Amino acid sequence: MKVSLIQMNIVFGNTEVNRTRVMEMIHKAAKDKPDVIVLPEMWNTSFSLKDIHAIADKEGEPTKTFICDLAKKYQINIVAGSIADKYDEDIYNRLYVVDRGGNVIAHYDKVHLVRHAGEQEYIKPGVEATVFNIDGIKCGAVLCYDLRFPELARTMALKGAKVLFVPAQWFETRIDHWKTLTTARAIENQMYVVAVNRIGNEFQAIFPGNSMVIDPWGKIVAQAGNEEKILTAEMDINLVDRVRKKITCFLDRNVNVYKL
Repeated sequence: MKVSLIQMNIVFGNTEVNRTRVMEMIHKAAKDKPDVIVLPEMWNTSFSLKDIHAIADKEGEPTKTFICDLAKKYQINIVAGSIADKYDEDIYNRLYVVDRGGNVIAHYDKVHLVRHAGEQEYIKPGVEATVFNIDGIKCGAVLCYDLRFPELARTMALKGAKVLFVPAQWFETRIDHWKTLTTARAIENQMYVVAVNRIGNEFQAIFPGNSMVIDPWGKIVAQAGNEEKILTAEMDINLVDRVRKKITCFLDRNVNVYKL
């Protein structure tokens, strides 16, 4: 599986500018013919929470049509990062997955909200760990802060996921946590981790990129710096089975001690 990670800046609250930039970046990434293109977290609005009800998508639109058209045009699967998405009066931090034919095949709502940033005052948390198939390969996805909760990634691994996608807006001040947690999720679940972080500045926050693809041994296959970049890498999905067969962590779990 060949993946292209779109590491980009996001303009606070400006959905039109962000959508145009995503279209340009997907067009550029498609030239390398990846199997999957991955976008960062909350790329349509960023965390413009005070205006979120006015600027969020409505039941996935226009983003779903926009992404589906691009996926079909280029015949590429797209893990469409996440967007602010409004259903009735509830706002979700929602990730959509679209296949090569331009069909939405899954969505995931961010389960863990950042309390110290007040996200819970504006966004409704998700209630389910989502696993989906991309070209016959079972995958899962978490969003940014979800990385700090290993039981969520483990739940997806137990459901058969071999690749974990992690779109994020991760701060520079905690970049060491980003590197450590993404690597830990790969090693402990013996899966690939495809982690896409944004770049740019927003008020007092700096977003340093450092998007990564990490293999089931915890080896960094590809890593970006802090500039705008399309990071492309090949993943040997068969390596997941080889690692799990060599070190039988899943067979050796003592489920009488814990619930997962």
